[in-house]
Amino acid sequence: MTGTQARPNGSRTTSTALTSAVRQLAVAAHRLDRCRTLAEVAEVAASHAREVLDAHTCAFCRIEQETCSVLAASPDQLDPDLAPGSTFRAEDRPALRRLLRDRASWVAHSPELVSDLEAGDTVEAHTLQANGHSSGLAAPIIVNESVWGQVYAARDAEQPLFEIDDIATAEVLAGLIAGAVARVDLEDQVRHLVSDDPLTGLGNRRVADHAAQAALDAEGETCIVMCDVDGLKRVNDELGHDAGDDLLRAVADVLRRIQDDLPGSTAARLGGDEFSLVTGGHPRATVSQAVGRALATYPLPHGAAISWGIASTADGHADGIRALFRRADAAQYQAKRSRARAAKALERRNAESAVTVDRLITAVVAAVVAAQTGEVTRLCALAGAAAAALGGSTWTVLRDADGVPAAVARGGTPSDEPGDRQTLTVEHAPWVVQVETTAPDDATDSLTQALQALIDVAIQGAR
Repeated sequence: MTGTQARPNGSRTTSTALTSAVRQLAVAAHRLDRCRTLAEVAEVAASHAREVLDAHTCAFCRIEQETCSVLAASPDQLDPDLAPGSTFRAEDRPALRRLLRDRASWVAHSPELVSDLEAGDTVEAHTLQANGHSSGLAAPIIVNESVWGQVYAARDAEQPLFEIDDIATAEVLAGLIAGAVARVDLEDQVRHLVSDDPLTGLGNRRVADHAAQAALDAEGETCIVMCDVDGLKRVNDELGHDAGDDLLRAVADVLRRIQDDLPGSTAARLGGDEFSLVTGGHPRATVSQAVGRALATYPLPHGAAISWGIASTADGHADGIRALFRRADAAQYQAKRSRARAAKALERRNAESAVTVDRLITAVVAAVVAAQTGEVTRLCALAGAAAAALGGSTWTVLRDADGVPAAVARGGTPSDEPGDRQTLTVEHAPWVVQVETTAPDDATDSLTQALQALIDVAIQGAR
């Protein structure tokens, strides 16, 4: 159980209050036992939660793929944020994410009534304040060892804050509700156990295979997208497996968004860090655009990324589902290798850039120290040493007079050797130094910054 302890208020410390709470729980258990549909469970759960917890408003919620949906509320028109049909996501509500991860209840209070330390989760505390509530709590509804949903309750400003005893009561009620849900929603629970990945809520390989076969049988264009998570091992090693699990849920959330963008498609986790998306009736270009758009819009946490590949029945191959999956997998691995090569190339360029900057600083400092005093002398020494260190052939020192730079000194001889050349320009009014270099374009910024610092030092030392 997580969250803050509310300040004592004595609301449930008397034997009469305890007896009343036990009686209310017994009535709730009896009512829940008589429910025959999930809709009945939802209505009974919301209304009795309000009574048992002495709350201003209560909601019975279903949680799927990190999205919490309100199935019933009591009263159902009192709080717009808890109206039946309203939803909110774990990425926007950290307390919901912790409830899913740790299967633990939480309590929060309006920051107007307690200190920030006592208020609990910041988002929940300010949500309570915005809705005119004093205190709120949520208890997970755990069915078949997974978080199926939650019971949410809030009190208004005239009521005492929730405390530890209230959380315990909410957890007992959530247990009773879980039993009723498991009984009336048996078909859905069997499907969940057989077909759903327990960590992400996506379908498993069985679901992906069935969706692919159904799409092929429909005779429209079928696409398979295979995805692999780049960086999961690093996240597990550096931040722990809880962070790794959160990363996998984030990947599932991105795929769910793509699934929503492509009606009739099916997202699945095949195992480990492998995911897939099966589409039917959507052209390959449309699927690729949807995937690219989602990956660009919803980046993964901790610097992780998704490598993906796509295969389509419109590619001219007479494939069954296994061959289609294999071709998508091969395309995904090719994309993964390309990403790895690009990352290594960037790392190598960054390392080479750092070495070039070090070489520049060493050469220029030695030249300036050896030069005679005087700004022009020092700037010429700086420019000549910089050009040589950066593979350039020419340099120029100019003085800006009334906005018109005029050359004071030049050095070097233009080279006819092949190669890309550019000019680095730095200023220290009224002086302008131009240095030719053959360094790569992506090193320009770091070299210019280093050269700027060196010219500043050279001018100051000349005075």
